[in-house]
Amino acid sequence: MTEQKKSVSTADTGADTLAQEFVAFAVESQVLRFGEFKTKAGRISPYFFNAGLFDDGAKLGRLAQFYARCILDSGIEFDMVFGPAYKGIPLGAAVVIELARLGRNVPFAYNRKEAKDHGEGGTLVGAPLRGRVLIVDDVMSAGTAARESIALIEAAGAVPCGVAIALDRQEKATGPAPEGGLMDLPHSAVQYVQQSLGLSVCAIARLEDLLEYLKGSMTSHVYDETLYARVWAYRQRYGVETEI
Repeated sequence: MTEQKKSVSTADTGADTLAQEFVAFAVESQVLRFGEFKTKAGRISPYFFNAGLFDDGAKLGRLAQFYARCILDSGIEFDMVFGPAYKGIPLGAAVVIELARLGRNVPFAYNRKEAKDHGEGGTLVGAPLRGRVLIVDDVMSAGTAARESIALIEAAGAVPCGVAIALDRQEKATGPAPEGGLMDLPHSAVQYVQQSLGLSVCAIARLEDLLEYLKGSMTSHVYDETLYARVWAYRQRYGVETEI
């Protein structure tokens, strides 16, 4: 496993414009919605991000452009891309197509949830896992998908070098509570992947970027200050410090 512990977002690289463009694109595509949504942790979130709704060629192609720009700007060194099942499969495929268009042609692989017992068999599909492998996914909730991907990559003799995601929610992960149920942890899923798993993470946008977008939208009267206040309050209640 790589020893890198690096978080790179559009804000870190000075590319705030990219993050704002992405948030606006996600809202226009209705991938990023506002209301009341229950998360896996049982929290009531004022926003919901569903990358599965990047559901046509134009949207997926534009999304791949954002990913590719973020990945290349991050400075993460990688030899190939891995897309974990299920959402990571189309995301990873779209990203390597865009990278190739930009002059960086790299191999791509993904996994099945269930092993195939005929044909080529196994759970891995695509190029052999070799060298430094970059994992591409949509968001991180608990780091479970990252752990599973790391295990597959290392079992194949390759080295997981980082994770690229669309949105960093910047909120506390949850874990089992001693008395049962779930409890808030002091770190986010992204911080867990950085600090405990030792991988670099690059995110196209973060919750801070969404708040900045909403602040600007109040000036143009697209959204009012009530929505901003709700998202800000959610950040205050469940948020973590900026990733290191």
